[in-house]
Amino acid sequence: MTITFPIEIIGTIAFAISGVRLAGRRDYDLFGGFVLAWVTAVGGGTLRDVMLGQVPFWMTSPLYIICTFGALILVQIFSRLMDKMNKAWVFFDTLGLALFTIAGMQKTLDCGQPMWVAIMMGCITGVAGGVIRDVLASIPPVICQKDIYAMSSILGGCVYALLLQFDLDSLLISVITFFFITIVRLLGLRYNIELPKIRMSEDKKHKV
Repeated sequence: MTITFPIEIIGTIAFAISGVRLAGRRDYDLFGGFVLAWVTAVGGGTLRDVMLGQVPFWMTSPLYIICTFGALILVQIFSRLMDKMNKAWVFFDTLGLALFTIAGMQKTLDCGQPMWVAIMMGCITGVAGGVIRDVLASIPPVICQKDIYAMSSILGGCVYALLLQFDLDSLLISVITFFFITIVRLLGLRYNIELPKIRMSEDKKHKV
């Protein structure tokens, strides 16, 4: 078993919880909550594996479906506790972003792809599920808003690539990268750090 497997399992749980929490906010039923949790958890990794010519990761073990279902039950049981956690789904979404960025990079490198491809695949793995989730929930995708969502993943990928040059243990590299992505995203949210917006006159905006 490689280190990628446990990272994907933990990431699946984190992303699934974020999907269930968002489904609750949108007043979805249990099945709708499972669907939103499922696409959030496996969407990015599935796209990555298809692009790499690999069997989608969730087809290799029933644990991914079990973890998604478990996340649904977990949120139901501890719904009151979750309600007290302001924007809990954002926190779990951040954990999923960090974990799946790392898993995406590791799998891409294992497939013999160059580092720049691994960084892009890490980003796709981390953000694509959230994009699908947001579209199904009829809200603007997080990746397209002021939040430095994808940039956190890309910067984390660059840190991962840099650390590899020092011949460090793969687990240590993963831990450092995980905390880097998580901290960058949360700091961005805390201090409203955002990328410059595309300039357009007000008249043009209203015509779109």
